[in-house]
Amino acid sequence: MTETGDKVNDNVAQLLDVYAPARIAALVENAGVRKAKLPLLQTVTLGVLAGAFIAFGAMFFTVTVTDSGLGYGPSRLLGGVAFSLGLILVVIAGAELFTGNNLIVMAWADGKVSGAEVGRNWGLVFAANFVGALGAAVIVQLSGTLDGNVLATAVAIAQAKVELSFGEAFFRGVLCNALVCLAVWLSYAAHRVSGKILAILFPISAFVALGFEHCVANMYLIPVAMLAGADGVTVNGFFANLVPVTLGNVVGGSGLVALVYWVVYLRKEPE
Repeated sequence: MTETGDKVNDNVAQLLDVYAPARIAALVENAGVRKAKLPLLQTVTLGVLAGAFIAFGAMFFTVTVTDSGLGYGPSRLLGGVAFSLGLILVVIAGAELFTGNNLIVMAWADGKVSGAEVGRNWGLVFAANFVGALGAAVIVQLSGTLDGNVLATAVAIAQAKVELSFGEAFFRGVLCNALVCLAVWLSYAAHRVSGKILAILFPISAFVALGFEHCVANMYLIPVAMLAGADGVTVNGFFANLVPVTLGNVVGGSGLVALVYWVVYLRKEPE
C-alpha cells in the first residue's frame, strides 16, 4: 500500500467509524495466533459449540424456506438471512469454526505460527464441529419438530447436496468460504455488536442464496435427513459431498481471502 492510499483508507474508516483494512489485517492475524495456541479443552469445547451454532442456522433456514410462497430468489434470500444466525452466534457468543479459522493462514504466512499449529487447530476444530453439528441433528430428530413439510424440505436439501459432482461441490465450497471469511473479516471492522451483525448478514445471505456449499452446515443438513430415513441419502453420499466441499472451503478461505490480504497488508517488502 502507498502512503497516500493508507491515509485515504484511514480517513474513510474514521468517517464510517470502522477499522481500516490494514488494521483489520493486524487484528485477524493476532486472533489467528491466539486461536492456534488455544489449549486443547477450550479448542474442542468451542469447536463443538460452533458446530451446534451453525446447525441452529441450518434449522432456521430449513423452516424459513418451507412453503414460503415468495418465489425462488426471495425465498433463498430470506433463508440466507435466517442462516446468518449461525455465524452471528459464532462471532458474537464466541466459538471456533473450521471455515472461519482458515484465516489463521495469515499468521502462518507471517511466520507467527507454525504449520503444525495450524494443522492442529484445523484438525481439532473440524472434528469438534462435526460432533456439535451431528449432535444437533440427533437432538432435532429426537425432538419430533422435524416433520411434515419441514421434513420434506430437509430431505430435499440433503438429496440435492449428495447428488453434486466432485467438481461442483468443490467449487461451490471455494465460493462459499470466500464469502464466509469475508464476513468474519468484515466483522473485525466493526466496533459494536450491531455493526458486527450487519457485517455478517450480507455475505452469509449471499452464499446461501447462491447455493454454495459449507462443510460444517452439511455436517448437520445431510445427517439430519439420513436420521429421518431419506431415500438416496447415504453415508457414502455424505462423505462424497463433505470431502470436496471441505477442500473447496480451505482453498476459498485460505487462498482467496487470507493469503490475498496477507500479500496486500502484511507482507514485508524485500530490503
